[in-house]
Amino acid sequence: MFPKKIKKIILIAMTSGLIFSFAGLVGATTIGESFNFNVDQNFDLGSRSQVISTLVKTSNNLYFYVDKNWWDGQVEVKKTEILANFDALSIEFSNKIYPTLTSVFGSEWNPGVDGDSKIILLFHPMIEGSAGYFRSTDEYLKLQTPDSNEKEMLYLSVSNIDSPQLKVFLAHEFMHLITFNQKDRMNGVSEEVWLNEARADYASTILGYDTVYEGSNLQKRMKDFLSNPSDSLTEWQEKKSDYAVASVFMHYLVDNYSIKILSDSLKSKLVGIASLNESLLKNNSQEDFDKIFTNWTIANIINSCSGNTKYCYLNQNLKNLKISPVLNFLPLAGNSSLSVTNVTKNWSANWQKIIGGNGNLLLEFSSLAGLDFSVPYIIFDKDNNFSVNFLKLDAKQKGQITIKDFGTKYSSLVIIPSLQTKIAKFDGMELTYPYTFKVSISQKLPTEDPLIIENLLAQIESLKKQILAIKTGNKNSISCSSINNNLYFGLSDNNLVTCLQEFLILQGDNIYPEKMVTGNFGNLTKLAVVRFQTKYKIPSTGFVGTLTRAKINELFK
Repeated sequence: MFPKKIKKIILIAMTSGLIFSFAGLVGATTIGESFNFNVDQNFDLGSRSQVISTLVKTSNNLYFYVDKNWWDGQVEVKKTEILANFDALSIEFSNKIYPTLTSVFGSEWNPGVDGDSKIILLFHPMIEGSAGYFRSTDEYLKLQTPDSNEKEMLYLSVSNIDSPQLKVFLAHEFMHLITFNQKDRMNGVSEEVWLNEARADYASTILGYDTVYEGSNLQKRMKDFLSNPSDSLTEWQEKKSDYAVASVFMHYLVDNYSIKILSDSLKSKLVGIASLNESLLKNNSQEDFDKIFTNWTIANIINSCSGNTKYCYLNQNLKNLKISPVLNFLPLAGNSSLSVTNVTKNWSANWQKIIGGNGNLLLEFSSLAGLDFSVPYIIFDKDNNFSVNFLKLDAKQKGQITIKDFGTKYSSLVIIPSLQTKIAKFDGMELTYPYTFKVSISQKLPTEDPLIIENLLAQIESLKKQILAIKTGNKNSISCSSINNNLYFGLSDNNLVTCLQEFLILQGDNIYPEKMVTGNFGNLTKLAVVRFQTKYKIPSTGFVGTLTRAKINELFK
């Protein structure tokens, strides 16, 4: 995590030599001694700006400091367990994290502002949802930034001190330390937050920590992505969806265009999209960032490598990833039309699916002059074969197409508008911009011809299946295909409860607004089950018994 408030530190006197190594500034280096560190009060659980910490361990390249009050509150057996975890983490860092990431991206500042080649890890209580952070402030002298610790430091939450994911969080924050050296110190520029976080999050995949999908960082990111796939890639608000879309996009980018796109862009004097475009050109790519982003939006619908591999994920853990587009339904007979106006942000994908209708379909798209929209569209036939095309927009951002025999030859249309106007200086909230699409079908009213009636009935059945699929969500985001055991309040760490919670999330916010997937059948899950039972007129007990399981399994089909 890279605090936004820190990333704009003015690079005072970088070129005049005011930043140099200071040997002997490390402070306490004897086990058991204490030191007072400045911390980010936005992340500290008690909103503190300083933490007194105890040095509990050293290794070849790490100092382990822990919040003194927290550490003193642990029993000796627990302290022994924590120190054993630190032993394992230090070995993992020395043997895998450090050599792997530095070989790909280059080194951190070493020996750094404090003249010590070891990195300080400070564990302290953090707010919920925060695993760690990096402060670039610490890389400057107090003369420049008074709250600097003048040390190479990474901050990790004590809540994850026993977690097998601790190495993932350490790798993520270490990547920020590398980025500071490669960008801020060596090139005099600060990386845009979205790309800084995207690189850091991809570190776990580089290190092989996402190979086993169950329980991995990638699994977490994909679930969050499916919950909000239209989140802007470049707007950064420290939300789960921000990390999710950055992570999923980065997997697509690296797998299809190589890790060198990431590493070369890090060493560039440019930042953000401009650095990626420079790196793509350097590595002889025929496509630039906007084309790659557009291809990625298409891949999230198709995800098939059988034709164009640019429309799929190559990572095996993402091979089943498909998002559920927003559904727009046209009546099956007669003249019909619909008009949808939406707002979007730069580098935010919008997936809209049109089904129904019977005749020649006219699609009209419009937005504001001066913007730059990309509007690919995908036409699916009755056998689910598809073709990908691109809507041509004029200078006023208007365009239209006609699809003949829609409803008979073709079953659905997906359009994916994305705004690609702004390419730099993403900082804070982004503005929203409108777009409108209109769909209309002109058709004579059907006669009582049996063949026409038969075709319409077939369309109705097909549409029912599509609507049910969308209502029940993407089945690949649910970890089981049926629930065959009774589930009840009090169950914990249960895979079927996890599946139940995933299923309930897909029923909508009116059923399970909390959207928590824990594997534990608590009060929130019980209330969600009651709402589900009420909806389908099942006795509302909160107990997942025969009737409730039958309805759930019916919706799974």
